[in-house]
Amino acid sequence: MRFRVRHITHYKYSARVSHCYNVANVVPRDTDRQRCLKNRVTVSPTPSVTHKRNDYFGNKAFHFEIQKPHTELVITADSEVQIDDRDRELDLDLGVSYGRALEIVAGNSTRATMESREFLLNSPMIESSAALADYARPSFRRDNSLKACVSNLTTRIFDDFAYDPGFTTIATPLEDVLAHKRGVCQDFAHLQVGCLRAMGIPAKYVSGYIETLPKPGEKKLVGADATHAWVAYFCPEEGWVEFDPTNNTLARSQHIVTAFGRDYLDVTPVKGVIFGGGAAPILSVSVDVSRLAENELAGA
Repeated sequence: MRFRVRHITHYKYSARVSHCYNVANVVPRDTDRQRCLKNRVTVSPTPSVTHKRNDYFGNKAFHFEIQKPHTELVITADSEVQIDDRDRELDLDLGVSYGRALEIVAGNSTRATMESREFLLNSPMIESSAALADYARPSFRRDNSLKACVSNLTTRIFDDFAYDPGFTTIATPLEDVLAHKRGVCQDFAHLQVGCLRAMGIPAKYVSGYIETLPKPGEKKLVGADATHAWVAYFCPEEGWVEFDPTNNTLARSQHIVTAFGRDYLDVTPVKGVIFGGGAAPILSVSVDVSRLAENELAGA
């Protein structure tokens, strides 16, 4: 399955910005199940310097500098992504057990396992706690398969927590999300990553996009899709496996990965330093994820 993604980020400043230095995580990365075929990032005003590189986590970071005064900044990322569309629900009762997975993660010296251990550590926005372990523990029995345990945790988060865009901000502590059982996809991803780490399973925060389909008879609105967040945990037999707690599902062909990190701060869509700009810039984001039709694929 092939998708075209357009992600527009628009800042309006209350005062003039003299110059800025930024990095954008808006280029879909290559993974075991997806490949970025095309990508173009355009910035207005025109940057003085641009540079693409793979960051520490293997994400495709886009750096740019604007060295002339401006009161608006627009970043447009156009991408074409090929996704493995073999959406098979694997038997959750098969595979390595949770208890065996703990033993392998702790004692195995393969490169993949050793590299995964970094994602057991605390990160700026996710710290292991007794509260996270207490919440996660009912989902994890040592004799059950690891995937079944993670699936159970995913379902419990989906059932127990209310999606409430007005409750949290980027800075809302994870303990508040756990206490009030409300939040958005970023919060639920942080929660599940924290729970997995508390139970001894390496886990990453995943940022990206998800295709949203209109109701029958309704036309899809351009720009109505959104950035999304979910998790990936390390399984010694399968590698990194992705689950989406906001939608209670494995990450499927509608999930398009932009970046992996320890938490949101590693994969923020746009971050940097500005000189000037005044207080409280106005931010608007538009995302459009569209499937390429058969005739478009044939033409390509």
